[in-house]
Amino acid sequence: MTLTHRVIVCLDVRDGRVVKGTHFVDLRDIGDPVELASRYEAEGADEVVFLDISASSENRGTLLDVARRTAEQLFIPLTIGGGVRSTEDVARVLRAGADKVAINSAAVRRPEILNEASALFGAQCVVSSIDAKRVGQSWRVFINGGRTATELDAVEWARECVNRGAGELLLTSVDRDGSRSGYDIDLTRAVSDVVNVPVIASGGAGSALDMIAAIRSGHADAALVAGILHDGTTTVPEIKAHMRASLLSVRNAA
Repeated sequence: MTLTHRVIVCLDVRDGRVVKGTHFVDLRDIGDPVELASRYEAEGADEVVFLDISASSENRGTLLDVARRTAEQLFIPLTIGGGVRSTEDVARVLRAGADKVAINSAAVRRPEILNEASALFGAQCVVSSIDAKRVGQSWRVFINGGRTATELDAVEWARECVNRGAGELLLTSVDRDGSRSGYDIDLTRAVSDVVNVPVIASGGAGSALDMIAAIRSGHADAALVAGILHDGTTTVPEIKAHMRASLLSVRNAA
């Protein structure tokens, strides 16, 4: 059976509203997360990722009420992340309706949370979210919404996250975020080639061609997109049409 490649829509949420910026800054209001998630599902998105982008830096939990209202409207898988610091937080997010929980800063500070969450809830719902920025010839892991550098090598950290129980990696290039200059193919390929779980390419989508390149050249299993959908540059059906024309298998809209 041929596996389909997923088109995943990201909703970056701050103060209950979807926002979008460049390189994690200069944020602008896009709209209501519940309305946008429902619209993208109707257009044929395969999954939605809901990231509370200021929860970690503001040292608070995820906006569970907004997440819950979003989950109630969706039938496609929903990943929720932001401010998840413990297995109790993972449980709360799953109870709010998430299918998967993305963990980023907390895993860097205490990697054991990945082991614990995987053991309690299953690897299939544990997503390691990694924000990486090129430093010299390699990539460094950043936390707190891309604001704080760590000493971790992104490729080695990705390998450790999988070894600790992450069932999927959400790999975002801080350099490319919001730039529409294409995904960081070298980063995506470097990580995809050393792990045995799905890798979602994120950061830099400017067109369907970029998403195709992330899958073909970057060896990603899925591509995450946000800004070019939010402002109407393209649509999910248009992206999938290009992917089919490139002989990539995608799910048909319901």
